[in-house]
Amino acid sequence: MLTGEGLWFRYVPQLPWVVQDQTIAVAPGEVVGLMAPSGFGKTTLAKLLAGYLIPTKGQVSVDGQPLPRRRYCPVQLVFQNPELSVNPRWRIDQILREGHPPQMHQLDALGIHAGWLTRYPHELSGGELQRIAIARTLNSQTRYLIADEMTAMLDANTQALIWQAVLDYTRAHQIGVLVVSHDWPLVRRLCDRILDLATMHHSTLVSQ
Repeated sequence: MLTGEGLWFRYVPQLPWVVQDQTIAVAPGEVVGLMAPSGFGKTTLAKLLAGYLIPTKGQVSVDGQPLPRRRYCPVQLVFQNPELSVNPRWRIDQILREGHPPQMHQLDALGIHAGWLTRYPHELSGGELQRIAIARTLNSQTRYLIADEMTAMLDANTQALIWQAVLDYTRAHQIGVLVVSHDWPLVRRLCDRILDLATMHHSTLVSQ
């Protein structure tokens, strides 16, 4: 199980807490929704769970073990803006090879065309690049996937295609998924259970 226990975080000691005493858990194969309006720290919490930030207090663990710092992390985070997760100087095929490359049928399921693989990130649209960012997380080393507004920039048809491909893969491989969003209809359709960060949050509202 992916667990964040008693998580506290703030960027500067004198400022209010962005995350205050939050505990969250995601089981293998489970799809959990995490909802909140802007300003409640849901992106910060996602980064803590994926190891991008270190909690000021509390800890994140996978099966009781701390997140690894020097090898492929079993918790993968897909940002809303895919430019944050790719090297702009690498071609797409090199980006996909960086970790554990997905298989061709996974690329097909996400609507990724073979011709994209020789391009650079700036030569793809935002939606095309987001498919690449998602594809590179779907491999045998990923145990948990955190989707932070992962398809918010996409039209409804593309959202449906991508989420179908992601859920087919994660269900088949018992990967736990945390869907971070403020889109209630989407979260309700996708998730086994839903957490409302607004009701879990007790500190002063601050920017994510």
